Amino acid sequence: MRIIRFLKNWTLPVSMISGALAYLVCHTLPLDYEIKSDILSFTEFIQPVLLFFMLFVAFCKIKPTDLKPHRWHVWLLLTQCSIFALACSILWAFPDTGARLIVEGFMLVMICPTATACAVVTQKLGGDSAATTSYTITINLVVAILCPLLLPIAHPQEGLSFVPAFMVIINKVFPLLIVPLFLAWFVRFLMPGFHRRIVNTKDLAFYMWAVSLAIAIAVTCKALAHSEESMWNVGGIAIVTLMACLFQFGFGKWIGSRYGVRMEAGQALGQKNTVFIIWLGYTFLSPITATAGGFYSIWHNVVNSYQLYRKRKETQEA
Repeated sequence: MRIIRFLKNWTLPVSMISGALAYLVCHTLPLDYEIKSDILSFTEFIQPVLLFFMLFVAFCKIKPTDLKPHRWHVWLLLTQCSIFALACSILWAFPDTGARLIVEGFMLVMICPTATACAVVTQKLGGDSAATTSYTITINLVVAILCPLLLPIAHPQEGLSFVPAFMVIINKVFPLLIVPLFLAWFVRFLMPGFHRRIVNTKDLAFYMWAVSLAIAIAVTCKALAHSEESMWNVGGIAIVTLMACLFQFGFGKWIGSRYGVRMEAGQALGQKNTVFIIWLGYTFLSPITATAGGFYSIWHNVVNSYQLYRKRKETQEA
């Protein structure tokens, strides 16, 4: 019972350590190339599947009428978009800067949409998951428009223009965000018995996210271990992503405190879809900038672990 209680209380740290250990074991064992390739293919397949069902379970607990815009959404959108645009302008004005990769990593973690798991963590922290879900949908749509407009300016590539880049991003966002939402509403209205069973299953989405997090950390370790970039760039990306993480959680809470949603706004701005960061870096920028997503995954989950610890202590003391 002590072990089970420990695992429940420290799910996120255990997931992160398990992911790192899983990579080390796979890397150390004398496995054939084909087996390692199969393991990689399986992780690439299972992670979006887990995210899909995790979102579906989370959306089942949210009424369609609860999804509406809020004033604090506007401030968070302005913050993300303006800083991203400023970073793109710097790279456009100084294309040969030695800090290009660091700036690219920073702007990715700033414009990255809210994590699909944000609603799950918000529920665990006792907040309004519908408000963060509304922002998650909004920022994903904004990113789908803004990134194709500005990324070709920051990182010019032959053949990279708005329409194909927009379609690539939409194809990435739509299946993992919009489809689970519509499926959850379908189940709510047409399969009420099944819907009740999902809603009454406590922390199902949270534990799905824990497994997904372990996989994400394993992929991050792989990317860092195989990186051939200088320690200057890797260390610089680690530092700026940590600064960006602390700023976004702090600024989000500051904005949210003015509207009575301190925790919700902090999660909406600070908790990121790090898988999307990694994909965006590999697809539109440089492979090394994808490590920004890996570092941010560590930072924001450390913050989440601390917040869940504080919430648990407050509950025990109440």
